[in-house]
Amino acid sequence: MTTDDGALVVFTPSGRRGRFAEGTSLLDAARSLGVDLDSVCGGRGICGRCQVVPMAGEFAKHGITSSPDHLIAFTEPEERYRVRDGLSADRRLGCHACLSGDLVIDVPPESQLHRQVVRKEADAHPIEVDPVARLHYVEVRQPDMADPSGDLQRLREALGEQWSLDELRVDPIVLPTLQRALRDGDWTVTVTVHDSDSITGVRPGFHDVALGVAFDVGSTTVAGHLCDLHTGEVLASAGAMNPQIRFGEDLMSRVSYVMMHPGSDRDLTEAVRGCIDDLVGELCQQAGAQRQDVLELTIVGNPIMHHLVFGLDPTELGGAPFALTTDEALRVPARDLGLHVAPGARVYALPLIAGHVGADTAGVILSEAPHDQETVNLIVDVGTNAEIVLGNRERLLAASSPTGPAFEGAQISGGQRAAPGAIERVRIDRETLEPRYTVIGDERWSSEPGDTRDTVDVDAPVPTGICGSGIIELVAELYLAGVITADGVIDGSLAARTSRVVPEGRTFAYVIREAGPRLVLTQNDVRQIQLAKGALYAGCRLLMDHYGVDTVDRIRLAGAFGAHIDPTYAMVLGLVPDCDLANVTSAGNAAGTGARIALLNRAARTEIEDVVRRVEKIETAVEPRFQEHFVGAMGIPHATDPFPRLAAVVTLPERPAAEGAAAGRRKRRERSTT
Repeated sequence: MTTDDGALVVFTPSGRRGRFAEGTSLLDAARSLGVDLDSVCGGRGICGRCQVVPMAGEFAKHGITSSPDHLIAFTEPEERYRVRDGLSADRRLGCHACLSGDLVIDVPPESQLHRQVVRKEADAHPIEVDPVARLHYVEVRQPDMADPSGDLQRLREALGEQWSLDELRVDPIVLPTLQRALRDGDWTVTVTVHDSDSITGVRPGFHDVALGVAFDVGSTTVAGHLCDLHTGEVLASAGAMNPQIRFGEDLMSRVSYVMMHPGSDRDLTEAVRGCIDDLVGELCQQAGAQRQDVLELTIVGNPIMHHLVFGLDPTELGGAPFALTTDEALRVPARDLGLHVAPGARVYALPLIAGHVGADTAGVILSEAPHDQETVNLIVDVGTNAEIVLGNRERLLAASSPTGPAFEGAQISGGQRAAPGAIERVRIDRETLEPRYTVIGDERWSSEPGDTRDTVDVDAPVPTGICGSGIIELVAELYLAGVITADGVIDGSLAARTSRVVPEGRTFAYVIREAGPRLVLTQNDVRQIQLAKGALYAGCRLLMDHYGVDTVDRIRLAGAFGAHIDPTYAMVLGLVPDCDLANVTSAGNAAGTGARIALLNRAARTEIEDVVRRVEKIETAVEPRFQEHFVGAMGIPHATDPFPRLAAVVTLPERPAAEGAAAGRRKRRERSTT
């Protein structure tokens, strides 16, 4: 019931309420109460973002009898919008629907200014959409002889009056086209404002498309996600090989190239910037969008990639003490990177943590949020240079570990990158020692023993090599089958049992596939995997030493490679310390997700910049215990560390008695020296 104090309005889901004079628009009421109701057009009935649902019925909790009839009849702008863009019968435009009685008003998610987008992973936290770049539609007072003020001054005046945006700075890129935009729009324009303090774009008339791109720039691949800055929706995703590969397969070889060819860092910068720009075009093409609607970009990457994207010489990162040019977050105009997007678009790079722990790790932290949790998390981004984060809200530690390229198929005789035709899953029969496998692009398993598909059936998977996840499973399965010992030796005595074990010089090899191309796992291949996994495990254990824990509550495997590793085989091989397998999961491309969070939420930028300042950096290269951990980690799963939680669910081969006694002596020596 309306009283002399006005109509009572309750907004859900916020629960905010207040009394307003009859004739007050719902948008004005919402703004006065601080209710999360979107609007780009400034209440002109053009954008349709302020749609609300007037509720009907008795709401005893609020003491209201609500009815859609407690609003004035549909207005002419609402009818125009209904015909032009569609407006369901139960909805009204908040900017034109005015009060005539008490109401409960529901603000649907798509009309909320700070709407949430929940990532698909079960344990992912929501992303509150509050981008740094926003659009504002304004009507600008025309010039006249009595008022000689400039067009920019009157534009600022309109933004202050209509959007309460005062004392805005202006990007110089706006000025050359400002007057034409105002006149082409008949003195109405849509203004892009960054950080609520800078005018970075002006377009004639009404325009409500605002896009952003989140990039994860890796040494091997570059991945981008095109997002709607209003809704947070991912409109398109695309990736490409990093063209810098022609200058070197891994990061240090590229730094070496720069050292040996003075000035060549500009070539590497041009290559990666060109790749990013091409991906922007591909993403826009996929989504049917325009480049000039891309207003903001975010970038994560390792320190060397970060430096090269922003035109910084990476030479100092090639040797101790691995000095960064800057570890702070960067904000630069996109045009300075040669990107063809909106003229005033900005690029934000997350902060770096240390010389070998980059913005990609900052993205992982932002995505996984260990700093908000009680449980002790171990987060491992597996790559040629693994980045490791350990801790919780009390304390965070980070380090990098030089795993090398073996996990990506390099330095392995039959290894290749993850591509169609690469073996990605392997099983070894415990009795016959025969292999089965699947390849990327075909989910079927290869032949069972006695079948002829391996050599005859043209429809069978035809492998061209073996990728990282396949190598992990192959070595782990061969260990579980007894073909590879705990020391990583291929047991040549098994040649009497199977033709799969064959002599290879002074050692032995395991034949995965005899038909062309012939694929074998050699003793040297096993050693390369041991070296890689030993470095990763040693880095994890070193952080655990510094943190003062022997076990962790949860392990997350991040990165494109981590997303495809089977956690059971990762632990059987000894990539990571013992943990409840139910708590060892993939984080997917957590670095890319972190870039997307920073794109869609301005507060996340302040958050990660603060968290990174509190991260303790551990340099593995100067830690004496790293080598000790590394030697032990060469064993499968480890020479001395027990894996009781793994053994509870996986039957591990028994160690020879002599080996167990040696392990016991080592343990006793350790106790005697403490």
